Amino acid sequence: MTLAPTGTDTDEGRRALELDRAHVFHSWSAQAALKPLVIAGGEGSTVWDADGTRYLDFSSQLVNVNIGHQHPKVIAAIKAQADLLTTVAPSHANLARGEAARRILARAGDRYAKVFFTNGGADANENAIRLARLVTGRDKVLSTYRSYHGNTGAAITATGDWRRVPNEYARGHVHFFGPFPYRSEFWSDSPEQETERALHHLRRVIQAEGAASIAAILLETIPGTAGVIVPPPGYLAGVRALADEHGILLILDEVMAGFGRTGDWFAFQNRSINPEGIAPDLITFAKGVNSGYVPAGGVIIPPRIAEEFDERVFPGGLTYSGHPLAMASIVGALDAMEEEGIVENAATIGREVLGPGLARLAERHAVIGEVRGVGVFWALDLVADRDTRAPLEPASLATLKSSLLGRGLLPFVVDNRIHVVPPCVVTREEAERGLAILDEVLGAS
Repeated sequence: MTLAPTGTDTDEGRRALELDRAHVFHSWSAQAALKPLVIAGGEGSTVWDADGTRYLDFSSQLVNVNIGHQHPKVIAAIKAQADLLTTVAPSHANLARGEAARRILARAGDRYAKVFFTNGGADANENAIRLARLVTGRDKVLSTYRSYHGNTGAAITATGDWRRVPNEYARGHVHFFGPFPYRSEFWSDSPEQETERALHHLRRVIQAEGAASIAAILLETIPGTAGVIVPPPGYLAGVRALADEHGILLILDEVMAGFGRTGDWFAFQNRSINPEGIAPDLITFAKGVNSGYVPAGGVIIPPRIAEEFDERVFPGGLTYSGHPLAMASIVGALDAMEEEGIVENAATIGREVLGPGLARLAERHAVIGEVRGVGVFWALDLVADRDTRAPLEPASLATLKSSLLGRGLLPFVVDNRIHVVPPCVVTREEAERGLAILDEVLGAS
């Protein structure tokens, strides 16, 4: 069997689709009706199919290709490491791993001392939960209903959305409602009131569950797949205070929001989100740390937690923890992001192009109930009726998605939302072109 091109690009695309449908089992899908888009290549903020049709990637795939497609410095770093050493056991030291950890910690801040590397975001959250339970001697983990933390045992049970329900095999997980001013569970009429009532609700959950039984509160700094729900003023600080009051560790899941997505290295460092400057006890990451060029993730650990295991064995590990090719890709990606001002570009594009442009779309199109976001991390909450805020029905979303693809925009569509999440390298011209396509499609709907 050959992996070489089989003829024309069209022939190769046809073969790719045939092989996919014959042999590949897809995630989160009923298999029979699938007809996936065949992606043949990409560069920067653009991908193309086997026929040469080009798409402006406003999905960043799964909101992870922060540095864009095929960045030459990341590819060069992977190739150089492949020539040197392709794999090594995690029990050995390796220069690429040490350099990757050093760069991550430099961006997280001096509160943190160590990085435990994983294969992705789900097992990063698994191991953060493990650390919290071991250090506190407690069992329960609190997380919100509007969340996604990954598809492994504890991570999927910590998840709040529908994917948790058929997968609830892990123990000790309790869910609560986080703040969401636009679709409030608390009948709030302002962001400030939403914060107050959401924190009261969380306090009552802690009391009802027994504070002494709770190891950690696990939050996405900005819930991503759930709708880019930017926390209202004071919420993160309030959660931090509740955690400190009851000896509970605070884990911030930065898998989707981290490494440039919000215009900062980490979302919790964004002062519009976290004006009080609170810091979590543990940070989980993946996706944007190397834009998914090689699977990688991890947990960022402060000294006081790392030191718990100076004389005590940490009972966790992965064969590919700190894999050299992944570590080289992290070094290449973080250096390129620093040298090229990519995080600053994300902040500028969000502040000067996407934020104002999406607000103008909301003024023109009644189907947009709310625009939420920061940096290159936005969502359009689409409604059938602005007064009732009834979500737009799935059939209409499917039509919108098809129309966007037909005009050369690859969207990220979830439930009743279009997430506007281009790579952090997106140019002003590309961002404006994406907004124009959205305007055209929403106007025709």
